[in-house]
Amino acid sequence: MAEVILMPRLSDTMTEGVIAAWHKRVGDTVKKGDLLAEIETDKATMELESYQDGVLLYIGTPDRGKLQVNDLLAILGNSNENISELLAIHAGGAAPATEAPPMAASIPDIAPSAPINTPVLDVSAMEEVVLMPRLSDTMTEGVIASWQKNIGDAVKKGEVLADIETDKATMELESYKDGILLYQGAKAGEKILVNDLLCIIGNQGLDVSAIVAAVQNGVTAPAATEAPAATIPTAPVVAATAVSSVVAVAEPINEGRIFASPLAKKIAAEKGIDLRFVKGSGDNGRITKTDIDQYTPAVTATPASTKSVEIAVTNAPAAVVGVISFTDTPVSQMRKVIAKRLSESLFTAPHFFLTMRVDMDAAIAARAKMNEVAAVKISFNDLVLKATAIALKQHPKVNSSWLGDIIRTNHHVNIGVAVAVDEGLLVPVVRFADTKSLSQIGAEVKLFAQKAKDKKLQPADWEGSTFTISNLGMFGIDQFTAIINPPDSCILAVGGISQEPVVKNGQVVAGNIMKLTLSCDHRVVDGATGSAFLQTLKGLLEEPVRMLV
Repeated sequence: MAEVILMPRLSDTMTEGVIAAWHKRVGDTVKKGDLLAEIETDKATMELESYQDGVLLYIGTPDRGKLQVNDLLAILGNSNENISELLAIHAGGAAPATEAPPMAASIPDIAPSAPINTPVLDVSAMEEVVLMPRLSDTMTEGVIASWQKNIGDAVKKGEVLADIETDKATMELESYKDGILLYQGAKAGEKILVNDLLCIIGNQGLDVSAIVAAVQNGVTAPAATEAPAATIPTAPVVAATAVSSVVAVAEPINEGRIFASPLAKKIAAEKGIDLRFVKGSGDNGRITKTDIDQYTPAVTATPASTKSVEIAVTNAPAAVVGVISFTDTPVSQMRKVIAKRLSESLFTAPHFFLTMRVDMDAAIAARAKMNEVAAVKISFNDLVLKATAIALKQHPKVNSSWLGDIIRTNHHVNIGVAVAVDEGLLVPVVRFADTKSLSQIGAEVKLFAQKAKDKKLQPADWEGSTFTISNLGMFGIDQFTAIINPPDSCILAVGGISQEPVVKNGQVVAGNIMKLTLSCDHRVVDGATGSAFLQTLKGLLEEPVRMLV
């Protein structure tokens, strides 16, 4: 009997997964334990193994496709088995969204009822179709402020079709072709998304119903392209010279108020064109973008005065000509969840920050002695982690969580250690850190760091923290503040150790100072509570022998 496989929740914060790669295709034989697919979650890319034998009859999305947790991922069963009932339950009767299965002929129940090889109307390639353009770099939709042409009106190239209200201004949209306005995608005051159907301009009698139906059925258009940037001319450097007896002077065409579209004015300003000398082809001599594009300066000769005219031009610098370039990178699942969770934390939890300076002279000396005999080299981060674990046992309120109607005070100490990877940030958890030796902590943190870089961390490695440490000291950062990692109520930001002047025994000497900043959720931790915790942590680091008691 066929069995469905739903998208599993592979981490505590996962809401959707991306299929990094399918290792089996529709029609392949699958054995229990075989690798079906690699799934990219918000934390790592993980392998999904089959838990039964059978034939892969259906896959819910192709490579790089997304599925929500508990959406239909795949169906396994016997060859030629009817899966239409399962599809109706879990996928609304949808046919496979990926590839045509090799045994599609033997599964007639899930074949689409629509005729095969039905041509798709590509509206984006039709000359008659006008899509909502992107009129600003941040525009996602436009509002029709008013239509200047109505359905049935004759439209000429360069005439204003409509006034479009964007997120930045109200702009005039000019027609780029001649024809009859046959269809309007929205009425005045209504919104249209960028790349949606704005209007149709064509010959009288054109049937627009097929075009409108294609758009309504979800035919997508390519991304809108920005209008090409006007070339910035390089200003020539002219030396002082004497002009001959004839001076070239262009005669102005427009006097007084000049009528021009906003786009034409913008391009003219960029090109340094004086609109007084441009002949407009629009209504009432209105200057359009086409007029600017086709403009060529014209001059007429006029008699010069008997005296020579000297034009002195200073050494004006040439205009800088550059190329605007950028790369758009799709946001990974990990980065999406980091953005969502940290935004929620920062804007939901009332953060406050406490900073304390710690004299690390004794810790430096103690670490050197320890590493002479330790099987695993102990880092300063290991010392901070161990001292933090001991301090948390003495200040349980800092080791608490805000859960809405209750505050949970944790009696165990599980410390999350922030680890930077290429895609973002992972926080593996050192469990029961207060019960472990420095060597055990050092070995565990090193193992987690390597697994994080290799993308081999499992959900059990990053779940269940009660407190988090973020250390940027190794990157040369002296001090910073960190955003709380929910559901923890605090996070400790650790800076680097730097030599600073300190007063000891009444004398100013060089000291090794490390700055610790505690970010606190004020709903759980008050200033006095956080300060007391930092005092205890400072004492443990300044006298490391106290960690052994």
